[in-house]
Amino acid sequence: MKGLSGAKLLVVHPSSNKSPGGAGSPGAVLGARRRVCAAVFLACFACVSLATTLLSAARDPGAAGASGRASAAFAVPARGGGGGGGAAAVGTGEGLPGYVFDALVQYSSAGGNSTASMPGADVRAIAAVLKRRAPCNLLVFGLGGETPLWRALNHGGRTVFLDENQYYVSHLEGRHPGLEAYDVAYTTTVREFPDLLDAARAARAAECRPVQNLLFSDCRLAINDLPNQLYDVSWDVILVDGPRGYTASSPGRMSAIFTAGVLARTRAGEGATTDVLVHDYEREVERACSREFLCEENRVAETSTRSLAHFVVRGGSAVRRDAFCSGAVVAAAH
Repeated sequence: MKGLSGAKLLVVHPSSNKSPGGAGSPGAVLGARRRVCAAVFLACFACVSLATTLLSAARDPGAAGASGRASAAFAVPARGGGGGGGAAAVGTGEGLPGYVFDALVQYSSAGGNSTASMPGADVRAIAAVLKRRAPCNLLVFGLGGETPLWRALNHGGRTVFLDENQYYVSHLEGRHPGLEAYDVAYTTTVREFPDLLDAARAARAAECRPVQNLLFSDCRLAINDLPNQLYDVSWDVILVDGPRGYTASSPGRMSAIFTAGVLARTRAGEGATTDVLVHDYEREVERACSREFLCEENRVAETSTRSLAHFVVRGGSAVRRDAFCSGAVVAAAH
């Protein structure tokens, strides 16, 4: 057929004895390369994740264990004579490295630090107590410029703040995530101080006794509206730096000091002691109530200043249940 005798086209097909998806096909080679790349990527991602975790743990041991602490609380062993029954501190059980602790205190107590409202000598005195006891159970009456410092110095322990202003409590909770703070409704005023003190003296063997369950107390000076679980905690350190007490209509610190004295004496552990620190000790209310409910015999002059009094109050079954102080000391104080 002459119509087919012109130019001819030769078409070459792949060998018929190899399947399209065989090991030597371009598609198989491309798939193998993709799998190798994916494996390398996953290995690199795992290495980077592990390095990041190790670096975070080295910089902040507390943060590294945050996920574990979400489901379990670690009990902090008592230190420096702070043993005893009751709820243990909640935290990692690891305090700040010494150099970090000292740096925080040095900066906070420096004269040029305008954020502090407390004299540098008082900050250092409180820090010395915390350095000996932390990590511990720390209860602070009053919020202020030093709030972040006290919380940081007790790293690994439990720090609870009580304040009269519920709006300030909410404000600081927003600024400092994880801050544990509660508002307290005080029912006293500074102008009532003389009558309240006389009433407490008259009832020291009854409703205002030194060892009692504050939840059910009828004493006017007792704070009994806190969250119930706070009364079960064995507080190692109590700092009284609130509420306000500089005017006649201010709540005054009578209730805070009385409550601190009862909490310290009600600790169940034999030989357990609580460090109680009272700021603005030079004022009449703070000085008189401290002598009445914390006792001059318990004051540690070496770690006190003009405006800060440090008391070491003993708890346990041997504590007197009918009087806060020995008669001779009370008589001398008045």
